Amino acid sequence: MDGRAALAARVRGALERSRPGSRTVLLGSLAAGTADAYSDIDVEWVVPDSDFEASTAQAEAVLDAVRPVADLRVDPDFLHSDRRRLLFVRFRDVSLFWRLDLSIRAESVAGHEHYDRDNPHARARDDEWSRPASALANAIGAVKAVARGRPEQARGLIDRGFARIDADEQATGAWAADVARLARTSAARDPRLADLAGRVVALACDVLT
Repeated sequence: MDGRAALAARVRGALERSRPGSRTVLLGSLAAGTADAYSDIDVEWVVPDSDFEASTAQAEAVLDAVRPVADLRVDPDFLHSDRRRLLFVRFRDVSLFWRLDLSIRAESVAGHEHYDRDNPHARARDDEWSRPASALANAIGAVKAVARGRPEQARGLIDRGFARIDADEQATGAWAADVARLARTSAARDPRLADLAGRVVALACDVLT
């Protein structure tokens, strides 16, 4: 079992042990057997309805015990959902490509893929999430896209990232430089992102030059 698969297995075991009656499912390319070197980790954690709020509240602590959490964001589309969350988790000293996307669902909506997707009351207000953090995630996604030979996807990610933080810039096709500009501009908008932005710049230099 490689390091990424082992990390996914440890995450699943820790989540299930933390909440009796819960279960986890591996999703995405790892589950399908189509993962490449740049694929992240997709896990769904289904918990009893009565435990949903407690489970979401304790998720970071559970994950931190598996491996120290460097950064955790909640998808703003589901921040106030009563039965659904999506967490984006980066672990310390783990490849930036191996982000954990953890979907947490109450049992009653486990089979409802679109639950709360179009519910405006489930969404975060603008002051409840960091647009620069989202733009920085686009920068990492652009590195993946270029490495996979998908330049148009990379261009879209970079352009949307700049737009998200109201920066009047666009991709030029000089990919390492584009990613670095987006990362540094994101950190300038939100100084808390400085360390992660530095890692993204280093990643772009390593992978794209």
